[in-house]
Amino acid sequence: LAKNRALIHTNFDQEMNRFAKLLDQGISHLNREIMAFPLKTELNVEHAGRIAELAFHVYQSYGFPPEMVLEEFEFEGFPVHQYQTAFAEHFAKHQEVSRAGQGRKFGGHGLLLDTGELRAADVTELKKVTRLHTATHLLQAALRRVLGDHVLQKGSDITAERLRFDFTHAEKLTTEQIKEVETILSKVVADDLPIQFVELPFEEAKTTGALFLPHVRYPDKVKVYFAGRDLELAFSKEFCGGPHVTHTGEVGQFKILKDESLSAGVRRLRAVVE
Repeated sequence: LAKNRALIHTNFDQEMNRFAKLLDQGISHLNREIMAFPLKTELNVEHAGRIAELAFHVYQSYGFPPEMVLEEFEFEGFPVHQYQTAFAEHFAKHQEVSRAGQGRKFGGHGLLLDTGELRAADVTELKKVTRLHTATHLLQAALRRVLGDHVLQKGSDITAERLRFDFTHAEKLTTEQIKEVETILSKVVADDLPIQFVELPFEEAKTTGALFLPHVRYPDKVKVYFAGRDLELAFSKEFCGGPHVTHTGEVGQFKILKDESLSAGVRRLRAVVE
């Protein structure tokens, strides 16, 4: 904490400013919607569904908890407390619809991995997402070489079209940094390193220097996947359940499409392999 005091303060200030702007935008949007609502005296149980739809929208767009939407309506004199049960039911339905939409987005059936959810609808998609999954491991290793060891995975999402990788870093990557990452990955692919794994007790696996997600509860024995001819000198090594390609040459040409801020101190990259 002492070593990173300045970085912590910078990230804290950025997050506060970002949230303040988002809060103002959300309140303005919510107030406009409330002004367009039916008269308070005409409010009935059917309107609870409309309020729930609005609440879900500002929840997704601005991060507002649904209770805050109800409070705003109550502040304006709407007797929404009478319809809280109906509101909760409608809000839950919107959540179910949203989850179902995400399920359709990622294909008909899924393959669950230790590092997250990876879905493929058929064999063709499975081959593509397997390449992208391996590419995610290589990407993290390349980012750590270019940006520093503070880079750690905060999340990932893979479809048959692209990968999305969230990681700890405070600043937008420069054009030169992105080019350097892509150059490193191109060399790793050209070197056609073998992708291997060893299965080790959890505590022993940690001593190898392999990366892992600290918030995940791992089993007593874990698989450590690595890109290289031996574990000690591997280009990348991580706790993972697979699946992976057999050699880095199978991954293909790596291209970073977008770098964006996810939250204070966390960036998000979107990339493809060709």
